[in-house]
Amino acid sequence: MSRAWLYSLTIVIGLWISATGAGGLLADNYAEWPVNIWCWAVFAYIYRQTDRKERIEMLTVLAFATPMELFFSEVWRIYEYQRGLMPLFVPAGHYFLFDLGRILAQKFSVSLAMPILLPFVPMVAYGVFAGTDTSGVLLLALVLAFTKFGPQPRLYAAMAWVALAMEIIGTQLGNWTWANEVPWTGLTAWNPPLLVGAFYCLGDLLVNMTVVRFEEKATVGVVE
Repeated sequence: MSRAWLYSLTIVIGLWISATGAGGLLADNYAEWPVNIWCWAVFAYIYRQTDRKERIEMLTVLAFATPMELFFSEVWRIYEYQRGLMPLFVPAGHYFLFDLGRILAQKFSVSLAMPILLPFVPMVAYGVFAGTDTSGVLLLALVLAFTKFGPQPRLYAAMAWVALAMEIIGTQLGNWTWANEVPWTGLTAWNPPLLVGAFYCLGDLLVNMTVVRFEEKATVGVVE
């Protein structure tokens, strides 16, 4: 099985099991555990089989995703998880989504990165006009800026759609719920926000910058 299919099935089936207890077969307080075990087993297998660069990427994703998730859900409270605290499978799931976006980004040329984002424009305009997702303008601006000026434009464009698809599945199943009134801002948002991918783009940018720095240091060490 290719990684893309492994990630896709893990995300879809895992979210369903966690949200529903596998259709009621598992008690609510045990519903997350099969997903936790599976996700971390897959993460550990990939980590063991891959090269040094990807291992750095995997650990970097964990280092950024975990505190960001806790800040967004427990401090800023822009969304709330089904059972309160962040499920243990979420940090590993962030790497799966990151790598899935990277795989899909390789399927199209850099010249298509910006055009792929154009369908968001009328949808953002509608959200602003209706007053139901006024945060969309800011998030769209961020995604466009990442895609225009960031080091991996195809990845950011792909993540805008991949993240939205995953978020729609998660919110429809009830794994988490986004606040309609964004705390501290006076803005509104859909559940999920249309351009939720902006948060993932920011994380991907931080991961890329960190891995590049590690690689540069490693190269300098070898030269010396």
